[in-house]
Amino acid sequence: MLRSNGVRLLACWFLVFFVVEPRCQNCTVAQRIMTGPFAMTWVLGDAGSALSKDSELVAALLLLVLGIALGIGLTCLLMVVHFLRKGRLVNSLPGRRKETLPRERRFHAPLFHAPTRWLAVRSGNPHLVQAALGLHNPTPCSWEEGLSAAHDQKLFISPPVRGWVLVMGTNLPEPSDDVDKCFRFILDLSRKLGQVQFFSLNRPVNHHAWVQADQGSVRRAYAWAGKTVWNQGALTRAELELGLKCFAYGDGEERLDFGRPDPAALNTERLPILAARWSVDPTSIDARMLREHQGIAGQLLRSRTH
Repeated sequence: MLRSNGVRLLACWFLVFFVVEPRCQNCTVAQRIMTGPFAMTWVLGDAGSALSKDSELVAALLLLVLGIALGIGLTCLLMVVHFLRKGRLVNSLPGRRKETLPRERRFHAPLFHAPTRWLAVRSGNPHLVQAALGLHNPTPCSWEEGLSAAHDQKLFISPPVRGWVLVMGTNLPEPSDDVDKCFRFILDLSRKLGQVQFFSLNRPVNHHAWVQADQGSVRRAYAWAGKTVWNQGALTRAELELGLKCFAYGDGEERLDFGRPDPAALNTERLPILAARWSVDPTSIDARMLREHQGIAGQLLRSRTH
């Protein structure tokens, strides 16, 4: 725009000195003086008109850009409000609430803590498991009562869970205390019930154990108590996929590598996942089982664990 106005100004002076002045050689000085301003006025007036038009165009463009920006902002605001309302509506639907309850009400603290030791027996009849264990003073009870009894030197036999009966309690043998006693206990139970699995974990010291037995023979067993105290059978597919580290007898006791995670700690953390692969992870049981089914609580005679 400034360039065009400069061109107009140069054209003005050209007209004055090279067109008007030669033709006004016979004009008086007064006429020449009057002619120049008129030419200048014409040119400047035309330039002012152009500036006015350009200013109006710029103002119109600015208003257009402002309108587009306001329109986009308003559209985004309406979309945010729409999705927020839609999300609240979906969450308030009864069907959605029913779907989320089972996931939220799992066995989590303080309702349920992962047991330190438990059995998984392939059976649909808790009474057969009770008879094989020879429980003293068996009493039907709810899950909450049975889990409480499991911490009071009693055993709790659960109702069937996906084809497995769980047995939990601190009275179950501890491999780190006497691995031979644990071996005899599991084999005796497997002869009576068939498929029996045993799991043990002690998080503060990372002691852990898992055993698979069937028809009175051990298929797979591993127990760590600061050293390997039981390692029998080939690693199962689940152990390999989970990356569980099982040391041979006499290996791993002096292994201290602070630059890497402790294999014993990793095994302890992944043991519930192994239980879920083999049978059932007790901490993953649906909470509806707490209300709908009962188990059996009783005392395990000391002779049964020897």
